[in-house]
Amino acid sequence: MKVKKVSEHIWSVKIWVGFPIHVWLVVDKDGVTLVDAGISIMSNTIIKQIESLNAGPLKRILLTHGHADHVGAIKKITKTYDVPVYAHQIEIPYTEGELPYPRRNKAQQLLPKELLHPLEEDENGVLLPIGNLKPYHTPGHSPGHVVYYHEVDRVLLAGDLFTTKKGKLRGPMSVFTADMVQAVESSTIIPELNPVKLEVCHGDAITHPANQYTDYRKKMEKKDY
Repeated sequence: MKVKKVSEHIWSVKIWVGFPIHVWLVVDKDGVTLVDAGISIMSNTIIKQIESLNAGPLKRILLTHGHADHVGAIKKITKTYDVPVYAHQIEIPYTEGELPYPRRNKAQQLLPKELLHPLEEDENGVLLPIGNLKPYHTPGHSPGHVVYYHEVDRVLLAGDLFTTKKGKLRGPMSVFTADMVQAVESSTIIPELNPVKLEVCHGDAITHPANQYTDYRKKMEKKDY
């Protein structure tokens, strides 16, 4: 596993299992926020990295979505740190096994019921900041997929909304994506926020991703889903 400093307040933890899986640690004034929880064998490295930051305790876990490769370390981490775990309210019944994810025949309970807390929203359904991160609902890869933007560092933690390869912006893994057309529509978050750096779960970081967005959108819209 590899730990890398992404920006002033953000570190990534990466494992390679035939493809990369990233999770992120974000330093806040009151401690550390973990974004996504990878697979179970990442648990010890994540915990050790939280301790080595000397930035306070883990305060919360935020999920971009509830697929298995994003929740695997939660069980062990929450035994070490008694912290809340948040996801979009739309995502929770899929992760808890009440509903099958779109394009899947059966529901699968990936986390215990009542473990997940819904991200808070205002009266208009806009997600509220949590810690130093601003969440945005970006459905498509999964119904309740969320990205998190660090406004100070201008880093977008995009989960599976995109993948990257050889410095190029790519679409999410199609076999695991519920609605690719919707995912492409959600990709407008890139020109909307214009981050300096884009971090994805499966791939390497891209700087100034908005420079690639027009070409990305054209290529994705030409594909037949």
